[in-house]
Amino acid sequence: MESGAPPRGCGSTVNSVYYNLCDLATVWGIVVEAIAAAGVMASLILFIVLMASQRFATDKKRKAMVVLQAGVLIFTLGLFGLTFAFIVGRNSTSCSARRFLFGVLFAGCLACLLMHAVWLALLERRGCNPRGWMLCLGALAVWLVEIIVNTEWLVITVVVSPADVSDPSCSIRNQDFVMALIYVLALLLAVLVMALPSLTHKCKQWRRDGGFIMLTGIFTAVVWVAWIYMYTTGNQAVGDPSWDDPTLAVALVTNAWVFLGFYSIPELTRLSKEDPDPELPHDGQHYPARSLVYDNILKRAESTHHNVYMENKAFTVDEPPAVPAKPVSPYGSYNGQLRSCVYQPTELALIAKGMTKKDQETIIPRATLPSMPSGSSSSADPFNTDDN
Repeated sequence: MESGAPPRGCGSTVNSVYYNLCDLATVWGIVVEAIAAAGVMASLILFIVLMASQRFATDKKRKAMVVLQAGVLIFTLGLFGLTFAFIVGRNSTSCSARRFLFGVLFAGCLACLLMHAVWLALLERRGCNPRGWMLCLGALAVWLVEIIVNTEWLVITVVVSPADVSDPSCSIRNQDFVMALIYVLALLLAVLVMALPSLTHKCKQWRRDGGFIMLTGIFTAVVWVAWIYMYTTGNQAVGDPSWDDPTLAVALVTNAWVFLGFYSIPELTRLSKEDPDPELPHDGQHYPARSLVYDNILKRAESTHHNVYMENKAFTVDEPPAVPAKPVSPYGSYNGQLRSCVYQPTELALIAKGMTKKDQETIIPRATLPSMPSGSSSSADPFNTDDN
């Protein structure tokens, strides 16, 4: 290094700014670079799967959250990409990207998580499904606040800077860098607070969503407390301030994987699953949404039912014959109809049927003379005047 030769693992044409990406003696740069590259690939794959799974999603309420989930993936991809700005050496471009994009990308992820938690709270409190575009506008408004704050801070500290400072974008104290992220910390606190009501949701799947948002917020808070302590106090206490950049790079990679592992992946795995709760209304209705296959089966069954039983059987079915001509099996009249579709006569029809059957079976006897023998017919005749 003293003779100007590149470190082991780097070529002679590599700029000295990028030595941390290839220096085998600087292990942290290569390790963090590999983990960040894997995170970039994972974020891209999850984003493609999220977009492709919309055709197979059956739960309309989850489909309304797709934009927020896609936003988390995009901002997480940006966090993985920003990691390389902390691995390479400092210059005006990398320092400006660090100071501006660090808070903006984290604010984007937390804004989407906050709107998802608000959606769960409204679903529990009002019992209806809020509009997805309204939540997206809310996340955009929350995110724009951090963009405005970071832009003003960057302009004040870089453009309006003392003339004797050679590189104002890199000459900023660690405490000032942390203080510029106060709004991001407020968003993190809001995510934790808004996720609490959803943990007692009536529906099991919404409780799971609230639980994953809560876990994401808790692990994010742990990562932030750790890196803030090391960045402002820990590295100076151990006498190694050169670990400031590795601390921020490790924090970015770790927190980005927290967003993927505790929010994006669980939400993506349950996007195509429908787990309706009969106690809650679905999209303002009082019945759960059914799948397309189930609807087609019902429509086909209803059309068949109407073709066979178009009219009311109580008015079209004739009375069965009272006295059959020959013995009939008791199962002869069964035609495979449903019990609700079989003719059920009224009480008046049963009475009339009983009277008709009784009249046909009962034979009224007629008065007739008893039959007499032929020999005694003349003697028994009181009007016979013949003498023997």
